[in-house]
Amino acid sequence: MSHLDIAYLPEAPAHDAEIELINEEAFGPGRFAKAAYKIREGGGHDRALSHVAVVDGQVIASVRLTPIAAGEGEALLLGPLAVRPAFKNMGIGRKLVAIALETAREAGAGVVLLVGDQPYYGPLGFEIVPQGQIRMPRPVDARRLLAAELVKGALARLQGDVLHASLVRKRDGAMLQQKRAARG
Repeated sequence: MSHLDIAYLPEAPAHDAEIELINEEAFGPGRFAKAAYKIREGGGHDRALSHVAVVDGQVIASVRLTPIAAGEGEALLLGPLAVRPAFKNMGIGRKLVAIALETAREAGAGVVLLVGDQPYYGPLGFEIVPQGQIRMPRPVDARRLLAAELVKGALARLQGDVLHASLVRKRDGAMLQQKRAARG
């Protein structure tokens, strides 16, 4: 099968069931215990920034981007990235990562973060996050916490606990309301 048979498309609601099956196949039930899934519990991924690979109308791979924040910085969390076994080692995952990075750049994101293998993601522009700079909500091997800095200096603004961006916005909004009420 040639790469010309593969269409790369923005994710749509109609893809949800197939994406769930691909992620179940790739990561099993243990995926829900991972740090990245804990972050996603705080709010959904950004469908407008997420993509699928399709062959003959069937989703064969997907990548999602989720808005996150830590300290004064905001970023996008890449993942899950999953490819059906019959389509592995064809460059589909790498192509989806490249599309995700370009989409993130176009959306104005300064950093894309992920938990993954440096030998795979390193050549795609990801480097190990300095140890102790950020904390995931569940244990993560520090060598697997990777970032692609799209805007110089954006990674340094990510400090402390990583949360879904919507939780940070809600927290900051509540704090602002409290300050306004106190001034009353």
